[in-house]
Amino acid sequence: MKNPLGNMGNILKQAQAMQTKMAKVQEQASTKTATGTAGGGSVRVTANGAMEIVGMVIDPEVVKSGDVEMVQDLVMVASNDALKRAREMMA
Repeated sequence: MKNPLGNMGNILKQAQAMQTKMAKVQEQASTKTATGTAGGGSVRVTANGAMEIVGMVIDPEVVKSGDVEMVQDLVMVASNDALKRAREMMA
């Protein structure tokens, strides 16, 4: 008769290997980046593979316009674009 606990040991080893692999993938994800833009490149947002915003550049001319709602919209669009690109990159 086979030892039923023998299979359990293999399952645990596989789970540990998978956990190690996932940790490595998560670590790599934080080093890869994707950039989204809005307003013809006047706003650029960079996100990493862990879906964190890691950078943002806003052209000073956009801010000088004084149109706060427009700046907010551009930041939102560029952020969503960056996150979409990051998701696609990690797929």
